[in-house]
Amino acid sequence: MDKIIQTILLLICSNVVMTFAWYGNLKLKEMNIGQDWPLILIILMSWGLALFEYCFMIPANRIGSQINGGPFSLMQLKVIQEAVSLIVFTIIATTVFQGESLKWNHIVAFVLILAAVFFAFMDTKK
Repeated sequence: MDKIIQTILLLICSNVVMTFAWYGNLKLKEMNIGQDWPLILIILMSWGLALFEYCFMIPANRIGSQINGGPFSLMQLKVIQEAVSLIVFTIIATTVFQGESLKWNHIVAFVLILAAVFFAFMDTKK
């Protein structure tokens, strides 16, 4: 599989897992589950999920990085990761959580993020 596709797919998987690690506890609360659980238990559960996130993120960075023969500079990898993170978060937030919706200002913010991706990949050597 192409390194570009592999990197992006691994970043998507990583961000799906990390979104649930960060925000899953809020969904549990929304479902009236674990409201009496101590904060340390919630943190440990999130860390457990984050371990799986690293199983996707580290290979994505290794495969995608020019340092290892991949197609992306470190700056490009980070910008891609942030764009993927926001897209994944938006999809999960608007489909899994009650009361969350995509508004015009969010769309403007995403357009600006896409502009950031464009500028990160712009060839400045000319």
